Amino acid sequence: MDGAHYFSAEPGTEERRRTLTVELAGRRVEVETSNGIFSPDGIDKGTAAMLSVVPDPPQSGRFLDIGCGWGPLALTLALRSPEAQVLGVEVNDRAARLCRDNAAALGLENVSVQRPDEVPDEQTYDLIWSNPPIRIGKQALHELLLLWLPQLAPGGTAWLVVQKNLGADSLLPWMRGALEEIAPGEFTAERADTVKGFRILTVTRRPQS
Repeated sequence: MDGAHYFSAEPGTEERRRTLTVELAGRRVEVETSNGIFSPDGIDKGTAAMLSVVPDPPQSGRFLDIGCGWGPLALTLALRSPEAQVLGVEVNDRAARLCRDNAAALGLENVSVQRPDEVPDEQTYDLIWSNPPIRIGKQALHELLLLWLPQLAPGGTAWLVVQKNLGADSLLPWMRGALEEIAPGEFTAERADTVKGFRILTVTRRPQS
């Protein structure tokens, strides 16, 4: 199926929601998904790979999920860190509604979901988790990452998962070069792990001295 509708504001099909039971933050929970969004059948393999190795988030802070979809990463962050403020950004309005509704159903008042153009440019984040939308194309992906990664707060870390055969190994040196050009000496980017064909990448911003 053509995945372009995942990245459209509103998919061109009638919404058909369904309820799934998934495991998030070590808990079995019910969530709603729908047609016309990314991974409507549950937690996708890339997100599952990332969640299997990423360390627990801090107990508090301001966290960001880039491309939150129906919410597996944003909901996990909120469940593990109830004192944190978790923002999911999503261009697909159907997916954004699902993430909001799933957070409400789980009693997660610390989750908000916005379109990228609704987020203040000056906002910074202590932690970023993302399964970025690789299939939007290299240029669009680069623009997406250069929009959000520089918003890491000093001492903050981003965790990204990228399928190896979809360009993960070329993305890492590009991130190093692009971030060095934007803020020399501020960022480091590394490969943290490989899980079932997925690269788990980290970007860290140097703490303030």
